[in-house]
Amino acid sequence: MKLLTSALLLFSIFSYAQAVEKQSSYPVMSMTDTHGKTYKVEGTEQGLKIEGLEGKVIFLEFFGHQCPPCLASIPHLIHLQKKYPDTLAVVGIEVQGYNAAQTAAFAKEKGMNYIVVSEETASALVNYIQQRARWRGSIPFLVAMDTTGNVQFVQAGMLPESSLEELIGQLSKSKKQNIETNTSKQTHN
Repeated sequence: MKLLTSALLLFSIFSYAQAVEKQSSYPVMSMTDTHGKTYKVEGTEQGLKIEGLEGKVIFLEFFGHQCPPCLASIPHLIHLQKKYPDTLAVVGIEVQGYNAAQTAAFAKEKGMNYIVVSEETASALVNYIQQRARWRGSIPFLVAMDTTGNVQFVQAGMLPESSLEELIGQLSKSKKQNIETNTSKQTHN
């Protein structure tokens, strides 16, 4: 009887530990851009980890092909991506119903030089952002992450290019501060 009780106790502790672990884990998703490249996207406590974009400021922009403010912001994003290729990664996700082929044609027509994804190829990510950021579908919708992937800014509505550029400067500072902090720790040790 003691052996059975001990076994049940161990099983319940193990089950509880697994349940706690699952609650604290975040989803792993993917998105495929208009060129067919698939990115692994992992939710984190403070934001997202997007494979291949580590160390960059990330602008995750939800847009629509028929949204006038979205269309007006595309040239700004193109310019900023061209100006900051080593610092910035713009990811545009089309959420007004274009499939992958339509989104690819749209991106080519507009000369979008950044990562463009259709909702069709990133539906889990779109759902995750809806839940996590309490996004209700207003577009354009910007989620800006610093160089460590932590969300630092969320905005519904279009921002002027000068504000976006200022945001790049602020969010890229965290990388410099982390390097300076690590360097000073090493020199003091």
